[in-house]
Amino acid sequence: MELAAHQLEGAIAHIPDTFKNYGPRTANKDGRVLYVMNVWDWTSGFFPGSLWYMYDYWKDDKWKQYAERFTNAIEDAKFFTRHHDVGFIIQCSFGNGYRLTGNEQYKDVVVQAAQSLSTRFNPNVGLIKSWDTDRGRPKERGWQYPVIIDNMMNLELLFNATKFSGDSAFYNIAVSHADVSMKNHFRPDHSSYHLVDFDSITWVARSRETVQGYAHESSWSRGQAWGLYGYTMSYRETGYQRYLEQAEKIADWWLTHKNMPEDRVPYWDFDAPKIPDELRDASAAAIAASALIELASFKTARSNDYLEEAKKTLVSLSSPVYLSSPGENACFVIKHCVGSIPTNQAIDVPINYGDYYFLEALIRYRNSMISNNN
Repeated sequence: MELAAHQLEGAIAHIPDTFKNYGPRTANKDGRVLYVMNVWDWTSGFFPGSLWYMYDYWKDDKWKQYAERFTNAIEDAKFFTRHHDVGFIIQCSFGNGYRLTGNEQYKDVVVQAAQSLSTRFNPNVGLIKSWDTDRGRPKERGWQYPVIIDNMMNLELLFNATKFSGDSAFYNIAVSHADVSMKNHFRPDHSSYHLVDFDSITWVARSRETVQGYAHESSWSRGQAWGLYGYTMSYRETGYQRYLEQAEKIADWWLTHKNMPEDRVPYWDFDAPKIPDELRDASAAAIAASALIELASFKTARSNDYLEEAKKTLVSLSSPVYLSSPGENACFVIKHCVGSIPTNQAIDVPINYGDYYFLEALIRYRNSMISNNN
């Protein structure tokens, strides 16, 4: 956390005036920082979210001020309806801000963002549509109603919106999405597809594919981590046993996979063809570690295993292999993340969501140790 403080302050100090409202997104292999370009970039909430975690840990008002600056800058995303990622954007920034400060304006932003996200829900299929199909890759591939496993992460925004507003519609949409995804996104071994496309007339699954994984039938590592995190969070918010069971099935798959490296930082895809000479994805490791710590808190028969797995992962991510030295790595916290190899984006570089979930996992681990000692 001391290293993170040094890096994040350095990142803020180096933001050029042309990007003064938005934080860093990633960096090129040559170390040049690439910044978030607009409020609806799906990663725009992670940098302010990391700053909120620094305030959570250090209790120093300077971190609160930093977090407020970058959080308030992306408020207009609450009205965005063109993709599903408004949950990432607003929950990581305004959601954490409300949790830590009780700012009523932040609560209102969460509710408005949930209303925007809800416009993408179709009750005929019971799912939130991930991407519009009138342009870009979705149009090129002929998708009709694409839903990606990442979408599970946006449900926390909906659950919170019901708590904040008293409107159960948000909660019901989240539960429907989690239930239908559980039936359609997962293979018998409990690994998940990246994308399922549904027929816009019959509403049955017409294809199961990948965009960021190696192949349609492979297991893209960050996708497995999204699913683990999403169902763990859904159990926390609902208490529904089926979500706990699903989270444990995904976790057990993760813990026992034959291609999981000894240091517990997965290859970018568990079925990539050149293992063990494939790139690792530290962001997937951080997401999974954070989810496993929360899953362990539910005190099931496997809780100790989940917490031990998370600890091993955090030890690796905190080692010189993955953790930055002060001032290096373009002032990001961890190294060796993978955005999307098939689309040649952010390959073996730092990425802001890798930092966000790493910091979240560290704080969750600290809190779990305090709770266990008590």
